[in-house]
Amino acid sequence: MLQWRLRDRTLCFERALVMGIVNVTPDSFSDGGQFATSDLAIAHGLKLAEEGADILDIGGESTRPGATPVPAAEELGRIVPVVTALAKQTGLPLSIDTYKAQVARACLDAGAHIINDVTALTGDARMTDVARDTGAGVVLMHMQGTPQTMQLDPKYEDVVNDILRYLKDRLDATVAQGIAWENLTVDPGVGFGKTHQHNIEIVARLEEFQALGRPLCLGVSRKGFIGKITGKTLDQRLAGSLAVASFALARNAAQILRVHDVAQTRDAVLMCAALRSSTPQLHADNADERQMT
Repeated sequence: MLQWRLRDRTLCFERALVMGIVNVTPDSFSDGGQFATSDLAIAHGLKLAEEGADILDIGGESTRPGATPVPAAEELGRIVPVVTALAKQTGLPLSIDTYKAQVARACLDAGAHIINDVTALTGDARMTDVARDTGAGVVLMHMQGTPQTMQLDPKYEDVVNDILRYLKDRLDATVAQGIAWENLTVDPGVGFGKTHQHNIEIVARLEEFQALGRPLCLGVSRKGFIGKITGKTLDQRLAGSLAVASFALARNAAQILRVHDVAQTRDAVLMCAALRSSTPQLHADNADERQMT
């Protein structure tokens, strides 16, 4: 069974884990501004914990297409109070959605456990040192370009194979720099430098990423390709998001689901896990019935 080591604990994947999103930003693509103060963000994080989140992912800078970079001091001011409060009030592992080493280190000092880096530790030369020195769990994500450029004209020879090669290279390079294999997970970066068709192909071929040998974090919640297919606005994409999650769960192709809608996603996770665990017995029972008739 795959495991993910984070500082003072190890996560096991008897079922997929639900990572609840806490955006302390004014401009995130889905819920920007809704939880932009510390009090609102803390309350939201506590609500997601009550709804069954296994991990909370806290971010202070939007990485939506075209987003404007935020200075480290401003990012720190947004999220350190939230991390500090949630570390004291929940027993959950806390993830920091940042590519800045200064921000990651301060949040880890405040009680966080995971660095979720959209640049796969390439955006700040000091980030590898922070991850290695603290023993933090790390999410290595694929992104073509930057948030400012990634959706201008993304191109691939074969989107899944290209991402697989990139993630394998980043895994190998990160381990060579002293970060333990067991501390790493991967994320194909749905929506980050991909067209709608690229995103569909990534999800359809998610099983191929299991060849990397590390847990896969999937972030599709409310994303644009779901709206493209369903014609739904951001606040109407829950059903589409759950459909994609269930598709991945049925194939055991994602170990972590990064989502806005924790309660509903947790229900989907529990149902898919129950059905998967019962399938061999159901097949055996059906075979016995056929032999008796």
